[in-house]
Amino acid sequence: MAQRTPFLPSFAAHRYRRLLAPAGAGAFTAGSLVARLPFAMFSVSAVVMIAGSRGSYALAGAVTATGLAATALVAPWTARLVDRHGQAHVAVPAAVLAALGALALVLCVRLDAPAWTLFASYAATATAPNVGGMARARWAHLHRDDPGALHTANSFEQALDELCFMTGPAIAALLCAALFPEAGTLVGTALLVTGTLLFTAQRSTEPPPAPRAAGARSPLRVRGMPALLVVFLATGVVFGGLEVTTLAYVDGPAAGLVLGLQAGGSCAAGLLYGLLPPARALPRRLVGCLVAMSLLMVLPLLATRTGATALLAGGLLLAGAATAPTMVTGMALVQRLTPRSCLTEGMTLAVTAVLGGIAVGSAAAGWCAEHLPAGAGFAVPVAAAALGGAAAGMTKARPS
Repeated sequence: MAQRTPFLPSFAAHRYRRLLAPAGAGAFTAGSLVARLPFAMFSVSAVVMIAGSRGSYALAGAVTATGLAATALVAPWTARLVDRHGQAHVAVPAAVLAALGALALVLCVRLDAPAWTLFASYAATATAPNVGGMARARWAHLHRDDPGALHTANSFEQALDELCFMTGPAIAALLCAALFPEAGTLVGTALLVTGTLLFTAQRSTEPPPAPRAAGARSPLRVRGMPALLVVFLATGVVFGGLEVTTLAYVDGPAAGLVLGLQAGGSCAAGLLYGLLPPARALPRRLVGCLVAMSLLMVLPLLATRTGATALLAGGLLLAGAATAPTMVTGMALVQRLTPRSCLTEGMTLAVTAVLGGIAVGSAAAGWCAEHLPAGAGFAVPVAAAALGGAAAGMTKARPS
């Protein structure tokens, strides 16, 4: 008797195969994956390159922090242009400008240029388009009349994000160590341009431009959106707090593996979450996700009491399982709250809030690592998730 394939893997494979069935969907997904991988590579690559050349991690950290601040200012503006003029018309020149900034950074490091040139060059990479947001906008356009398929697509996109942030830093560190310090930045630049070109070449799946009507409101002024951005900010604090505290607590190469388990748990949870029916009451489900995140984030904190790295790894794996459902539900709520004419801008604001939260979480966890007992920084994600849950209760959804 032939062995039967288990139902769940077969069902999951069918669901995601069906998602990629429309013409051009697989190609733009591949392009978006290639284009977003550099976002997980650039920071690590810049730190290795600058610290190795100038002998100062403080300078390297300040340069990358400046780039993050520039991204927070520039990314929503770039996304607004994408909504108004179309993805292909804006994303390609924006990616080229970002690539020129990255190449300028490499030259400034190689030529031992003044420190201020490093800040200026890295800030120029802030024009890099939010390809993940544009991919989600394509799914929203393709499945605008099918909430179930859109839910699966959002889960799939979050899994891709987790995959990039699980592998990107490791790839960057390997390239810089095995080849030369500038290798991570150069490869990331090539991937950004190549992926963006491949992504924007799939014109059949691109949502039509939506010039904003006179008097149209910014996503920031939509009811419920400010509270939702606080949720994303808090989620970013969770990410930043987990990363820095884990690196401070776990010695040596094992830290990267332990962090990879957290991202791996989130990636797997995102794919499984996509198989569930979409929520009718998105704010209520978002609150539930954040409550679950708050409870699961306690596990790494408890694991530090034992001093066992294996238990910490298991705690992070389980804690990571709550992050993807939270992000998927939050992005679905952004799509419901934001008018279609500024959907990319709305999702980019969410990503910007996450980046800001990562910076805050990293700083808070760094302070805890220096002034409190080892592992105490794991309390930062617990508190942040609780804050996010309170903010989620203030969101109200309406059809876009």
